[in-house]
Amino acid sequence: MLKRTHNCGELRKSDDTKEVILSGWDHSRRDHGGLIFIDLRDRYGLTQVVFDPSSNPEGHKVAESLRREDIISVRGKVRLRPEGMINANLPTGKIEILADEIEVVSRAETPPIDVDDRKIANEDVRLKYRYLDLRRPQMQHHLLMRHKVRQAARDYFCKENFLEIETPVLVRSTPEGARDYLVPSRVHPGKFYALPQSPQLYKQILMIAGLDRYFQFPICLRDEDLRSDRQPEHTQMDFEMSFVTEQDVMDFVESLYKHIFKDVLGVKLDDFPVFTYEDSMHRFGTDKPDLRFGLELIDVTDIVIDSEFGVFKDVVTKGGVVKCINAEGKFSRKAIDGLIDFATKAGAKGLAWMKMTDKGLESNIVKFFSKDVQKDLLDRTNAKEGSVLLFVADQNPAIANDVLSRLRLKLGKDLGLIQEGAWKLCWVVDFPLFEKDVQTGGWAALHHMFSMPKQEYMKYLDEDPSKVIGNLFDLVLNGIELASGSMRVTDPELQKKIMGLIGISKEEAEQKFGFLLEAYKYGSPPHGGMGIGFDRTVALMCGYNDIREVIAFPKTKAAECPMDGSPSKVGDEQLKELHIKKDFVEKEE
Repeated sequence: MLKRTHNCGELRKSDDTKEVILSGWDHSRRDHGGLIFIDLRDRYGLTQVVFDPSSNPEGHKVAESLRREDIISVRGKVRLRPEGMINANLPTGKIEILADEIEVVSRAETPPIDVDDRKIANEDVRLKYRYLDLRRPQMQHHLLMRHKVRQAARDYFCKENFLEIETPVLVRSTPEGARDYLVPSRVHPGKFYALPQSPQLYKQILMIAGLDRYFQFPICLRDEDLRSDRQPEHTQMDFEMSFVTEQDVMDFVESLYKHIFKDVLGVKLDDFPVFTYEDSMHRFGTDKPDLRFGLELIDVTDIVIDSEFGVFKDVVTKGGVVKCINAEGKFSRKAIDGLIDFATKAGAKGLAWMKMTDKGLESNIVKFFSKDVQKDLLDRTNAKEGSVLLFVADQNPAIANDVLSRLRLKLGKDLGLIQEGAWKLCWVVDFPLFEKDVQTGGWAALHHMFSMPKQEYMKYLDEDPSKVIGNLFDLVLNGIELASGSMRVTDPELQKKIMGLIGISKEEAEQKFGFLLEAYKYGSPPHGGMGIGFDRTVALMCGYNDIREVIAFPKTKAAECPMDGSPSKVGDEQLKELHIKKDFVEKEE
């Protein structure tokens, strides 16, 4: 067996005349009428290997029989490529190996997908043959990036005196917003474990236990409908800190991300601006603002009430809002009609518009606005010649904000305003602690029930829960939420009150969370932390929104793995051991 001395990405001009042994996959083969050239590939790169029949006829004959993805080992000498044959796109492009000996390690059938970044198969085929898809240099780069981000984060956590502690994967089923994956117990008939949706309760227990600073990279499992940035199992960068304030937690995370981006990408991040939830919704229409471009939302409710435009006046008199975006660019009537269609599909009842020309504002509704009202609009929006003011009016401010937020993102892309390669992180703080549950009409925790209300809003817990602001903070990158955090409740009576507000009875609280409530009684330090989306962080750093691109073995949108066939049926005997009896009719596959 030929034992490799170098990988396929490390040889350079300085290695000229050195005898080496390389091992890898036949990435491509070219027969130039005598000489055979093979690009030998491993995860480190490509090296060109030359088989010359005049110096090695036996090796040349073997090379003639090679096919794509055959695995070989080659012994030979490094030599410089002739002028005009250098490949400037490869780190190894100035050299090649003249083969003296070849060993076929493993023959490969013709692969069903190309192991090449130039022609990418559809998703189902990629996931079925994931072991081939993962051979692609791009996918190996993604997993290398994932490793580097994890390593950089772990190094920083350790430097800051955090302990890496594993929490259980077989836990008690507790309501945390999504459905649990349940695991039947063989030794306790009729009882089930749950797979953890997050380590939330256990990391708080660790703080009560006096561990002070904890972190881990847990797998979190949630049985929920999937999308590109959601998987049934995903990885968090999870941590908790004792004897800290909200600002301490945010400062740590900001330093952590600055370290990761500097270490992995060589990028120096700017300081993270802080927006309150109310301010973010007012200016961007969302609690996940993309700061790579402007086009902030402008509230003109107080101005248009003085117009004669019935649509706006009706909305405002009924307590609604009128907001707009000042878009600068060349908009044809067809383009404006396209924006109107987009807005209505997004939930708006319509999209009014005015175009600023050298003669002033023009549109079919301008006649309903007096000169004074028009002047106020121009002053408020800072409209200039070429500007198009796009208005949404709705009695429900949330709808107006949502539509304009979507429209803002579309305009940012269509007008080329988004800075390519920019990294804009920010904090959004002071979220409401509760929101209305649209199904039950009762209250639900906006983040989770273990979040601490801000002290000055405690009085509203009894008076009006809608006014309670939580000690909550989210981290956002380029319009994508990366992490949610909070200061935690540490008083068992306050915890019971919050649980009661969201519909959890005292009996249910004791049954499901009794161990946490009991632990609080023995002294709990103030503590807070975050669950950071590790997959999402890596995906964005790789230039993707789809986290499946940075997970080695993801599931499809139907929560299936085409490669191993999971989920799969199990035999009746195994079900009997678990005390499970089927009461449904199986569908034919």
